[in-house]
Amino acid sequence: MTVQVFQFRFDPRFRRLLALIGVRPGTAWVRVDSAQLLVRFGPWRLRTGRENIAGVESGGPYRWWRVIGPHLSGADTGVTFGTTTAAGLCVRFIRPVPALLPGRWPRHPGMTVTVTDPADLARALTAPDGG
Repeated sequence: MTVQVFQFRFDPRFRRLLALIGVRPGTAWVRVDSAQLLVRFGPWRLRTGRENIAGVESGGPYRWWRVIGPHLSGADTGVTFGTTTAAGLCVRFIRPVPALLPGRWPRHPGMTVTVTDPADLARALTAPDGG
């Protein structure tokens, strides 16, 4: 079983602000293996099976107020875990998943993450064995 861990790309301008909410390089990562996708973003977590991934799409650059930190999209209730405005990856789910609040609600149909190499994460998520 292949396990890959993707680090978030931290923009120096936002590093202090993110640290105040517990998001630091050691507490923010995306882990992909043959069975699941797990995201840690400081105190926030998202976990889902690989079979729940409907697709991926590259994005960015973003406006800082729409991406830095944990965000709920007003347009589609997707979740964003953002550390830079440069680039990210949007992951769509077949069944919406919880992430922003403890418990099962709200559920998000997709997430955006700003990892250091969005294209590499996209390849890992679309590979049959997790990379």
